[in-house]
Amino acid sequence: MEHSGTTGSVVAERPDALALHVDGREVASYVWSSRLPASTAPRPYLHPVRTLTGTVVTDARPHSHTHQLGISIAAPDIGGRNFWGGRTFVPGHGPAWLDDHGAQQHRRWLRHTESELAHTLNWVDRDGAELLYERREIACNPLSPGAWTLSVRTKLANATDSPLQIRSPAALGRVGAGYGGFFWRGPSRSERVRVLSPAGDGERAVNGTTAEWVAVSGAGQGEWTVVFAPADAVTAADRWFVRSRDYLGVGSSLTWDRPLVLEPGGAIARHILAVVADGTLDSDAAGALAAAARSAP
Repeated sequence: MEHSGTTGSVVAERPDALALHVDGREVASYVWSSRLPASTAPRPYLHPVRTLTGTVVTDARPHSHTHQLGISIAAPDIGGRNFWGGRTFVPGHGPAWLDDHGAQQHRRWLRHTESELAHTLNWVDRDGAELLYERREIACNPLSPGAWTLSVRTKLANATDSPLQIRSPAALGRVGAGYGGFFWRGPSRSERVRVLSPAGDGERAVNGTTAEWVAVSGAGQGEWTVVFAPADAVTAADRWFVRSRDYLGVGSSLTWDRPLVLEPGGAIARHILAVVADGTLDSDAAGALAAAARSAP
């Protein structure tokens, strides 16, 4: 048996997934120990994530991209290892299947309540060598009668004795593919999909830009909107990665067309807010929710 943190509660069987609640309603499941193929770059992820009325706004292991896992933190190239899953982009060749996938491993619980959790993780290569040490904090908070806020904080530290490069495919020549960091995979079966932001509307207007918020809305079993916003100035400087044609995805990119280098002992921290709302919201309503989420205690 293991104490789950400062709450004094006990996790008797170390379940693979922990439920998170807002006002007594289950809104998300955090799969903290994913038993997945190495090719997916196994890692913890949130799925399903639901609106307050129960509409699911995430997808995991979809047919077209089986390595995309709900809401997770992932990176396609850390020190030459693939922590994103799927094929690796090779300059001059394109995407290729390589035996270079890493994994994120749960290390220790720091806190776990009905609405929040914190734990530490190791990012290891295929041989088990540690590249990164991470502290991750996730919290679910009520925001309005029809919306709640998911807070995701991460601090990544270089666990090696050498400089560590973090690169996106865009840094290797794949134009527009600046993904890596916080990433949301939206539902595969969605209708009337819209992408909104202060930078403009639609994938082309938003992908690769910085903006105070990005909203995606759609309909499936019910109408829904998810609004993404940086919670601090450092995160606000990161560009948005957005896809809405071949699949629904939004990411806050750690780096775009230039490598991000972590020196030995160096660390970076990011904080993203995702407002999960029932209904299809317009720009004014989405912006108001983003502002409310940032100003909430």
